[in-house]
Amino acid sequence: MDDDYSFSRKTNESEDMKAMEPKPDWEKIIKRMEHLMRLKSFPVAVKMLEKTEELDTIPFLRRVDKKATLCQLIAQVKNFDWTVGAKADDFLISTCPSIIGLADIPETHKDGTFRSIIWTSTKEEGSKYEAGIPRLHMGRYKAIAMAPLVYKPFDPDIVLIYANPAQIMLLINALQFYDYEVMEFYCVGESSCSDAIARCYLTGKPSLSIPCYGERRYGHAQDDEMVMAVPADKMNKALRGLEALYRRGVRYPISHAGAELDVAPAFPVSYKELDNIMARIKGDDNRLLLGVTGSIACGKSTVTQMLENLGAPLINFDIIARQVVEPGQPALDKIVESFGRKVLLEDGRLDRKKMSSIVFGDFEKRKKLESITHPPIYETFFQQVNEIAAKKTDPIIQVEIPLLIELNFQYMFDRLMVVHITEEQQVKRLTERDCINEEEAANILKTQLPVSEKIGFAHYVINNSGDLKDTEKQIIQAWESIVMYQKSRLTKSTHR
Repeated sequence: MDDDYSFSRKTNESEDMKAMEPKPDWEKIIKRMEHLMRLKSFPVAVKMLEKTEELDTIPFLRRVDKKATLCQLIAQVKNFDWTVGAKADDFLISTCPSIIGLADIPETHKDGTFRSIIWTSTKEEGSKYEAGIPRLHMGRYKAIAMAPLVYKPFDPDIVLIYANPAQIMLLINALQFYDYEVMEFYCVGESSCSDAIARCYLTGKPSLSIPCYGERRYGHAQDDEMVMAVPADKMNKALRGLEALYRRGVRYPISHAGAELDVAPAFPVSYKELDNIMARIKGDDNRLLLGVTGSIACGKSTVTQMLENLGAPLINFDIIARQVVEPGQPALDKIVESFGRKVLLEDGRLDRKKMSSIVFGDFEKRKKLESITHPPIYETFFQQVNEIAAKKTDPIIQVEIPLLIELNFQYMFDRLMVVHITEEQQVKRLTERDCINEEEAANILKTQLPVSEKIGFAHYVINNSGDLKDTEKQIIQAWESIVMYQKSRLTKSTHR
């Protein structure tokens, strides 16, 4: 509270940088978040205005025609689909505009009289209560505007998201997925809108609140609702986290395993068998596993061949994935049992294109297929790793997995390498390789995890956009770093 402009100052310091960045596509971001979280109401864009005249520049904005509370205005946005605006004298009582810095509170509030009427036992406690409420200090802002963010009415300062506890927990998980930090939340009690709105402005961090009595009575907040205020510049981070969690099977609505049932089958393999999996991969020697991945048609095979030439034996997950579904293999029988004989070619082999079309875009069917194919793929992988380790001392084993990060396999590897090229090159290579047009190639790229996100997981990044000599130079540099890392591990192991 001592620094009433902390949020604003952070914003001002980065104004030049933000001016150079493309504006967020709020419609796209919000529609995707609404889908992933199954929200019942509109996320609310909030903007504090330094001049009341700015209200007149916002399209379709409604001005209140009677005195209102802040929570009523929020309800009109999230439930009625309205864009609204107000200045200090539009509010019913001074508490509301004082929270957002549009007005001061009278002495009867400061000395605790107001809160002691209902919410505290004494005036002294009421004064303590009032002092604990976070507020934007007076002087900077003259009005507030709020609107459904999906309509892109203005560039918001913060976004209010109303949701049930399960949805809010998913949002917290999403915000913590990248750049993890423990989240601290507060509750002043009544006037809890200050915990969401004012605290978010003051700290520049997401702020969670339980809607108070007044917000339920006057603002239509439901008994199962919570509200989180998210700084606008963290909304894309939240969406990226939601997308990443969805790919890992964490999504809303949350399925119930049952409090009285054996929940072991519902736990991810990586949870209940992690120690066993890691023991089988790592063995009791000093092998090093390098995961090699990248987007489609980026030249991973070229990179893995260069690494082989430098001494890294190769395991290819695509080859393993084909082997485990060959005729006569148990996995193919299970696939036919689950999806029918329509997934087979005339010669009895799996029709991979047909299978892909069935699971594409259908999360449940894809997870069913993975539950059939992943166990034998794991077993074959373990076997090949151990066969290489038995023949070679302290080997550096490279494992090529196109969807390594999408499948959340990165935990199995000591080091990760991501290979990439420009999107234009990808489209060109795809059209030539698969005999498809550019539109089809572009649509395929849209279904994959962006390379910028994959790079965030990488220890080594290979830009394969240039000629072979340039790629080879990068591979040699990466190899030298990998060898040094392996040597440092061996040294630590010896000292133990």
